[in-house]
Amino acid sequence: MTPPLDIGAPQSPSAPPSLPEVHRSVRVPNAGGFLRKLFAFMGPGYLVAVGYMDPGNWATSLAGGSAFGYTLLAVALTSSLMAILLQALCARIGVATGRDLAQLCRERFPKAVAYPLWLGAEIAICATDLAELIGTAIALELLFGIPLLYGVILTALDAFLILWLQNKGMRWLEALIFGFIVLIFGCFAVQIALSNPVWAEVLNGYIPAVSIVTNETQLYIAMGILGATVMPHNLYLHTAVVQSRAWNLDTAGKKEAIRFATIDSSIALTLALFINSAILITAASTFHASGNTEVAEIGDAYRLMAPLLGSELAATLFGVALLLCGIAATVTATLAGQVVMEGFLRFRLPPVVRRLVTRLIAIIPAVIVTWIYGASGTAKLLVLSQVVLSIQLPFAVIPLMLFAQDRARLGALVAPAWQLVLGWGCAAVIVALNLKLLFDVAFGD
Repeated sequence: MTPPLDIGAPQSPSAPPSLPEVHRSVRVPNAGGFLRKLFAFMGPGYLVAVGYMDPGNWATSLAGGSAFGYTLLAVALTSSLMAILLQALCARIGVATGRDLAQLCRERFPKAVAYPLWLGAEIAICATDLAELIGTAIALELLFGIPLLYGVILTALDAFLILWLQNKGMRWLEALIFGFIVLIFGCFAVQIALSNPVWAEVLNGYIPAVSIVTNETQLYIAMGILGATVMPHNLYLHTAVVQSRAWNLDTAGKKEAIRFATIDSSIALTLALFINSAILITAASTFHASGNTEVAEIGDAYRLMAPLLGSELAATLFGVALLLCGIAATVTATLAGQVVMEGFLRFRLPPVVRRLVTRLIAIIPAVIVTWIYGASGTAKLLVLSQVVLSIQLPFAVIPLMLFAQDRARLGALVAPAWQLVLGWGCAAVIVALNLKLLFDVAFGD
């Protein structure tokens, strides 16, 4: 039996801290009001939230909105509520144990379990990166005419962006991502105003419909939305980036850190829900309402938007928002790749090499896919990548729930019963939907 972790002890040399360049680098004030302390903790939630609005979300939301109108808004809402709960649990175990999810898996599980979990996490990150790299490259092509293949290669530069920002400090990286999210929100606010949706139908779309489960095509896209929203790599990332704050190491200090980190991620993910909803609402009110029910290619959406809405501004803002989403999401996915590699394998490289390795792992398959399929197959690949994420999700959620309920390791910081019940309910729903999807693929017409 693995001995319990001393949650108040410093990291041992055999278990180095996660993301050592920024570990406990942001000071938390011991005195001051609620808002001052909340501001100190705000940041990690936005690094996580940007992964919930990456180009993979765009592909699934465009496909769902154009084909089924506002129906799949219920899936976006449900997925976001799941994400808020699961990320709160991530913050809890990161603060309580001083370990990230990958480190905990290595420490608790035998190698026969830990290594397959590591491989699955790497596959999930590759699927994430594939979507983000292709989405960024599409945006560069639409806005600046850069060929798709060259655009994918250019995304390697984000590795150096991360290094520069981390050398400046964690707050700089968080400020960049927060600025991107605000700009993305502004772009979609204008697009929704121009598309003039039917708000009664929008609100009705948040009510779950039976067809989401009974219609095989709707279920496939719904699984893509789920995989694009509750992303496995974000569970690993959040348990690591939350440790960038230098909270007090006693139980009271950790309880306060959990509370503020949960507020931070909940606010950030609510903003991500608004943006994801805006993508689907824009697709439904622009394409589905005009009879264009098969718009799944991001490029097609960009080209149709101006004539359908009578404004070039809408298309330009669409491209700008896509570019910002892609850049921001690749930054955080690269950080997640570092967390997974170092946590599971304790494989450490110089920062420059490590960043380039994690980026090349994604760029190589993206270049091959882009070379073979070009722009014509990107939509199907984007949606497929999100379904892969959904299938991988239980292998991150179930370990998370096991650690969240582990009183031997968390002690007084163990998750409350209502969170555990809802968390295991989320895990059960995810597993059931995956089994239904696999059954349909295997035995469907």
